[in-house]
Amino acid sequence: MKFEDLTIDIYADGADIQEMKEAYAKGCVKGFTTNPTLMRKAGVRDYVAFAKEALQEIPDLPLSFEVFADDFKTMEREAEVICALGSNVYVKIPITNSKGESSIPLIRNLSEKGLQLNITAVFTPGQVRQVVDVLTPGTKNIVSVFAGRIFDAGEDALKIMREAAEICHEKPGIKSLWASCREVYNIVQAEQCGADIVTVTNDILMKLSNLGKNLEEFSLETVQMFVRDGQSLGFSIV
Repeated sequence: MKFEDLTIDIYADGADIQEMKEAYAKGCVKGFTTNPTLMRKAGVRDYVAFAKEALQEIPDLPLSFEVFADDFKTMEREAEVICALGSNVYVKIPITNSKGESSIPLIRNLSEKGLQLNITAVFTPGQVRQVVDVLTPGTKNIVSVFAGRIFDAGEDALKIMREAAEICHEKPGIKSLWASCREVYNIVQAEQCGADIVTVTNDILMKLSNLGKNLEEFSLETVQMFVRDGQSLGFSIV
């Protein structure tokens, strides 16, 4: 499969403004997602300033910004501030807070207000069902299922992603998202599972040109790389 054959939407996952601008300019992604961990790694110091700059650089694609609070009352206020930043903004709400308390009542409330939501840190079909059942028909929403981490737990993420996509597609306006992508082939798997979106890091974006590459040519390129690197070391074995 080649890149141009993909029908799934690829979203860039990160918080480095320069990388986001470059991905946007290339035209290979259909949206962007961020989270607090990515912001910390990117050295973001001012949330609102970061979000406004991102929206200025990317005015016409979906951007997901996550709440930071751990209590639902503050989450709600943060969600309203984030939503007001732009019409292409999706507010990321975790499926629970850090105490394991369900965010479903908050999700219902925000959806009834018409906010575009991206429900994150979802791992099970049961969680997907809970989310879909409370989202208001006619609103646009994303359900982010962490397939990569599900694989890390030794579970069959493909089965879960197929079920998640089916549940999401029961209600118009809801898209399923394959999160925590680990390699290029995960993009192919996400499409085969019926997911609408897959998020990828910049490292994986840089590898998209490998899709559909002839494996014998790839083999030769790998050997050539080893030779170049070996010569650069100046080692002598014999």
